[in-house]
Amino acid sequence: MKLNKQDILKALEHITVPGEGRNMVESGAVKNIQVFGDEVEVDITINNPSLQARKKTEVEILKIIHKEVYEKAKIKINLKVEAPANPKVNEIKGKPIPGIQNIIAIASGKGGVGKSTVTANLAVTLAKMGFKVGLLDADIYGPSMPIMFDVVAERPMAVTINGKSKMKPVENYGVQLLSIGFFTEANQAVIWRGPMAAKALNQMIFDAHWGNLDFLLIDLPPGTGDIHLSIMQAMPVTGAVVVSTPQEVALADARKGVAMFQQESINVPVLGIIENMAYFTPGELPDNKYYIFGKEGAKNLAENLNVPFLGEVPLVQSIREAGDVGRPAALQDSTPIAMAFEDITKNVVREMVNRNESMPPTEAIKITTMAGCSSVNK
Repeated sequence: MKLNKQDILKALEHITVPGEGRNMVESGAVKNIQVFGDEVEVDITINNPSLQARKKTEVEILKIIHKEVYEKAKIKINLKVEAPANPKVNEIKGKPIPGIQNIIAIASGKGGVGKSTVTANLAVTLAKMGFKVGLLDADIYGPSMPIMFDVVAERPMAVTINGKSKMKPVENYGVQLLSIGFFTEANQAVIWRGPMAAKALNQMIFDAHWGNLDFLLIDLPPGTGDIHLSIMQAMPVTGAVVVSTPQEVALADARKGVAMFQQESINVPVLGIIENMAYFTPGELPDNKYYIFGKEGAKNLAENLNVPFLGEVPLVQSIREAGDVGRPAALQDSTPIAMAFEDITKNVVREMVNRNESMPPTEAIKITTMAGCSSVNK
């Protein structure tokens, strides 16, 4: 059999470069291919210096050429590791995801304010309205979406798209879902440094087949840190929603969350603020409202920061119970809770439409590190 360079290049397009999210040919890792009869010599350059990455790359090249081109080919691989002169920390290539129209990051300044619960209910409400919805659980250290969607035992399947293997998100209640919780045991703590977390996010974003989505919601971790920057570096986030409870401690952190998105170097439009646990109404006293954490704190914050107030969610036992059993409360049609989430979701959609009509698309930010100091640029 006569081997040729084009067949080998086509075969190498099936291999993803470790940590890149792109195939070998597309990323430029393939430097040279020489063919001598049934002998093939391939020059490859990668940026990942680990022994595991080098061995995996070599094995995959051997397998794919033998499978796709010629099973008796004699292959020599010259693999070179070329680390960048100024290495970038937690780098994820910022680019749009084909088929996804709007990406909404949902954040909170602090933990415990119900951000994930609000995100889950927004997702199912959007799906009930007829939108195609995806949800990325980016809370690497505390993933909760598999529980809230009753898919703890599920695992993403592999599908082949245009000759490439992709993860197929788990689906329930009309929402496509990916979470680091699908890849860890229930009692296993995720103890990762920033680069490992960024790599996991990279795979869930770019190695997944989301298909066509009207909305991709991203459940961010609490605070304003490394994961947030990685996400905004990974993709052009269309807008952000901040969740807070009414008390001053939570509002102080929510203010920082809004400020993060509004930084000139980040500049992600804030669609608004949602107030969770706004008040408590006992079942036996349905007309009474008890403002346990303070009254209208998030609403006042939104007015002070000149961002939209998207609505309030009461402190109701059934919301917590619904999340615990894996059926978000917004699925309970015609209940006050479902109607509250429907109003909030309509406000989010309205602000998204206003944002898209009046502002240009958001660009993914670029994060570089020099001499131990990070800088963020558009």
